[in-house]
Amino acid sequence: MTSFKKIQDSVSGDLERLNKIIGDTLKSSSPLMQQVVDNFLASKGKQLRPILVILSGQLFSNGTAVSDNVIYAGAAIELLHNASLIHDDVIDESQQRRGRPSINRIWDNHIAVLVGDFFVSGALYCAEKTQQFKIISVMAHLGRELSLGEIEQIDNARHHSIDEQTYIAIIRRKTASLFSSCVQVGGYAAGADDDRLADLRRYAEMLGLCFQIKDDIFDYFDNPEVGKPTAGNDLREGKMTLPLIYALSRTDLPEHGDMLALSRKQELLPDDIATLIKFAKDAGGIEYAYGVMERIRNEAQALLATYGNNETAGQFKAIFDYIIERSK
Repeated sequence: MTSFKKIQDSVSGDLERLNKIIGDTLKSSSPLMQQVVDNFLASKGKQLRPILVILSGQLFSNGTAVSDNVIYAGAAIELLHNASLIHDDVIDESQQRRGRPSINRIWDNHIAVLVGDFFVSGALYCAEKTQQFKIISVMAHLGRELSLGEIEQIDNARHHSIDEQTYIAIIRRKTASLFSSCVQVGGYAAGADDDRLADLRRYAEMLGLCFQIKDDIFDYFDNPEVGKPTAGNDLREGKMTLPLIYALSRTDLPEHGDMLALSRKQELLPDDIATLIKFAKDAGGIEYAYGVMERIRNEAQALLATYGNNETAGQFKAIFDYIIERSK
């Protein structure tokens, strides 16, 4: 199986072009803005989303190098994604981002919101550079979906009303829509039409669903790299995720009523969170979540047959495996 590191290496030249565009786009005459931007860009993460844009561009480029339009489309996606992360850190009062102090921690929420807005403007600039209205339209729709997904999650957290169907609908908007948009703009930039993109978009949406489910599973375990208890952050914010949702659906368990009542408390204490995490694990919630991901992966892999048995299709398949098997 192709490792994710090999995939990163195979598109390293395109990623360098993309990161230069991002750096140039975010150049500013404001010393403070430039300082904050440089600090944030010092850690780029795995850049999974622009890699999906590039791979989509490759798939529809008939063996030729991806065009500048693909790279600008990838930069637009990465800038909008980073803007959402910066704003999320403000909403969640997060103190770290990619192992480094977050913008809102180093400076304050006012600066973080403005920097996030600056990234949004950069995303629009890069989308406009493609001179393709369809790409600009995707970006506009994506911003709407990301915002609605977050609002729906907050609303459900406040009312403590969520089931598996609602959970999937929320993560489809707040996470999977971004993955689908990645392959959509990459394909558009390479000249693909909607018919050719349909199966790949659905594949990427399923990839995004599994990405979020796996992220949510991490919240049921402490991260040894952090050196302090980290499990339960979602529950502290009032968010219920798939393992606990499944456990609370098990009316056959004798503790079901007590756990359901506990999950609906307005404010959970540390002991409450620990109790709910243990309940979710003991009730098979983690195994259930992995089973859901496996079913989604099996359904998604069949969609790749549309694009033949080529290296890029194989890389898409490998990314799905990586998403489920990753340790962080």
